[in-house]
Amino acid sequence: MQTPEITAYLKTYCGWSAGVRAVLAKYNLPYTEKDIIQNPAFRWEMETKDIIQNPAFRWEMETKSGQPLSPCVEINGHMLADVSGEEVEKFLVENKIVHANDAETDVPTNAPCPTEQHEAAVKLNL
Repeated sequence: MQTPEITAYLKTYCGWSAGVRAVLAKYNLPYTEKDIIQNPAFRWEMETKDIIQNPAFRWEMETKSGQPLSPCVEINGHMLADVSGEEVEKFLVENKIVHANDAETDVPTNAPCPTEQHEAAVKLNL
């Protein structure tokens, strides 16, 4: 199988985004995700598209997906808008990009953030 080209538009603190990351990790798929939270000095070199920390990534996501909800994942030019990790996995399997496997992920692939995680994220942003 050929390695797909994947761009993931994710939030740092988001259960849905964590589910997408978990599915991509489960299948060991490389992907682009421009995250400037880890080190702002490398904002253009890192591989995370964090739509909260960089409004340009949000604009790019909304332009490509035609809507404002996240996460969005672009796989080989096909945009999956407002998806869960489960939906990303289904797309990957149905399009024969990966072979389905029963490996467990370390986080739920179809769940919002727990309340505690949202509260912690709000405190970090204050």
